[in-house]
Amino acid sequence: MRVDELAPSPGSTKRTRRVGRGIGGKGGKTAGRGTKGQKARGRGKVARGFEGGQMPLKQRVPKLKGFNNPFRIEYQAVNLHTLEELTETEITPEVLFSHGLVSKGGFIKILGRGELTRKVSVSVHAVSKTAEAAIAATGGSVSIIPLPYASGRPPAKGNQFTNR
Repeated sequence: MRVDELAPSPGSTKRTRRVGRGIGGKGGKTAGRGTKGQKARGRGKVARGFEGGQMPLKQRVPKLKGFNNPFRIEYQAVNLHTLEELTETEITPEVLFSHGLVSKGGFIKILGRGELTRKVSVSVHAVSKTAEAAIAATGGSVSIIPLPYASGRPPAKGNQFTNR
């Protein structure tokens, strides 16, 4: 057998139906495309990403602006040197708010900048390891206030996440 003798098996290939060549036989007039509409005309294709005239997703999405995590937990930072300036030994979110160091209702995190020379007991939402070590070194204590969400993160922000 030679390459020029190769052929498909009998009955395995069919000739394509020639449509749109007049109303004399099958495939005349509308040529199997139905009547009217975008797919009946021209090459019958819709451009990739085309959404029927609506602004396409690739144009609705901002370009090169990064990612906004809807589940981010934002803490208000308070450093150790700020706690040193306070006179109270019991430090809570209410005490920090009354001194104007944080805004109401926000989550608070104690950070380790500065030094602490006196014993304080701190109850906040989060504490860095260096701050916790510095508070423990002075004989103080740290208690973590649990976040008010069951999953540990806030409900997502944005219109697509709201209940309808």
